[in-house]
Amino acid sequence: MDNKKKVMIVEDDAVLVNALTLSLEDEGYDISVATDGEEAEKMILKEKPDLILLDLLLPIKSGFEVLKIIRGNPDTKNISVVILTNFEQETSIDEGMRLGAKDYIVKANIDIKDIPTIVKKYMPA
Repeated sequence: MDNKKKVMIVEDDAVLVNALTLSLEDEGYDISVATDGEEAEKMILKEKPDLILLDLLLPIKSGFEVLKIIRGNPDTKNISVVILTNFEQETSIDEGMRLGAKDYIVKANIDIKDIPTIVKKYMPA
């Protein structure tokens, strides 16, 4: 039985997905990837990851829409969500936190090597 913690990366930038995946796999996490909001919604319901790294600017459905869906479903409402985006407007930060994100991280302000520490911080026990 595999007891690895599951992290889902919801991001449409392939280079960033690759860097995040390598960084988190090195820490022993089981990684899945969705590249648009609709795919993310389906995968989250099926896989129920322990933590989601969620971009806001996604094809088909925005990260905000995905977050509302996650929080509105009893099966997924307790999943830890960390927003990882380049969208740095105060109103977006407020909205993300109001919708139940654990943290709001602006990609431009963080080094990829710090992501495993952030994931560990918000990963449920």
